[in-house]
Amino acid sequence: MQPNIIYIVADDLGFADLGCYGGRQAQFGAVSPHIDALAAGGLRLTQGYANSPVCSPTRVALATMRYQYRVRAGMEEPINSRSKGSTVLGLPPELPTLPSLLREAGYATALIGKWHLGYPPSFGPLRSGYDEFYGVMAGGVDYFSHCAGRGDHDLYLGEEEHHEPGYLTDLLSDRAVGHVGRMAEGARAGKPFLLSLHYTAPHWPWETRDDAALAAQVKDNLFHLHGGNVETYRRMIHHMDEGIGRLVAALRTEGLLDNTLIVFTSDNGGERFSDNWPLVGGKMDLTEGGIRVPWIAHWPAVIAPGGTSVQQCMGMDWSATLLELGGGVPHPQYPLDGVSLARILRDPADTFERPLYWRMNHRTQRALRRGPWKYLKVDEHEYLFHVENDARERANLARHEPARFAQMRDDWLAWNASIAEIPADATVSLGYSAKDMPQR
Repeated sequence: MQPNIIYIVADDLGFADLGCYGGRQAQFGAVSPHIDALAAGGLRLTQGYANSPVCSPTRVALATMRYQYRVRAGMEEPINSRSKGSTVLGLPPELPTLPSLLREAGYATALIGKWHLGYPPSFGPLRSGYDEFYGVMAGGVDYFSHCAGRGDHDLYLGEEEHHEPGYLTDLLSDRAVGHVGRMAEGARAGKPFLLSLHYTAPHWPWETRDDAALAAQVKDNLFHLHGGNVETYRRMIHHMDEGIGRLVAALRTEGLLDNTLIVFTSDNGGERFSDNWPLVGGKMDLTEGGIRVPWIAHWPAVIAPGGTSVQQCMGMDWSATLLELGGGVPHPQYPLDGVSLARILRDPADTFERPLYWRMNHRTQRALRRGPWKYLKVDEHEYLFHVENDARERANLARHEPARFAQMRDDWLAWNASIAEIPADATVSLGYSAKDMPQR
């Protein structure tokens, strides 16, 4: 029987922000008790990665199950608000996607939350496999006014602007809970559903449920460079966690929890107030803190509780996994780069070698992870790290392991030759720099 699938993606969540990944409690208590419960009742991965250290490239890969560099929009870092009206910077509707292929396999498909893959009329969730959409098209919006960085209102129902008062995280959670209620009868009768629940939390601006007054302050600069703190950030995660708890409760009430596969992750590593310990760096970096993220899978019918896996993987692998488990078939003209992890769900100890490659226009970064080793280049500097022994990437072994270093560099160059070059007009959008705050 095909499982119902809920694919939850947080925005800019750090590797150690959650209690189940070693995160510390906030002043108000546990930050993520409901997400922690999913991990305790399912599988937690400790060596899972995002396809990119920034939003929209990762989302290209999650949707297409291929390296994001195969799509022009996937080489923006990230797609920014100036792309509105572009016929180039978005996810091409003709590309097969996880939702389109699962829809062909009989699924009802919906995206609730952040899209960030181009604007209508050229692009949009309803043009790339989703039956329903409620959420934001842009990369970041105010949690109360629902306006994007240029001051344009950015909350949609389908492709129509939708005005609804409320704190965005709660609106997304409410809509997800309601969606499960609407899908329940069909799911019990054998019509499975895919719900992509892509929160904007805990992405800036730094607004909790009680901070509506801040909307006027940040409307001209959503990066919110003058505000925020660790406690506010943790409260934003907690609001998301509360919504996930309500979603799980709805599945339980409807009798759907046992055969619903819930996958939770972040689109990239943490930003200003996140906790990435013991990793170094964060969003926009190919050091571990920018790309290693939480990966949790919960599916009582199949996944034994309390599991931990050290399988190396990235986001497109999870999308390929969901496609296989849902009975979807890859399009022969668009072979997947993602590798299914279905065997890991059944036996977390059953690991396999999975080389992982990254490239960033920003600071001409490169990375390759294979087994315990990682080749890294940042600016003109190159490194070789044994990341199992040195998760903080402090001990550069390039001179001590010259043959291994040369081989991994050559492997990266060979892989890079298999994908398109970064076009000259590709943008790197940095919201702040060392003039705003000291570098990490």
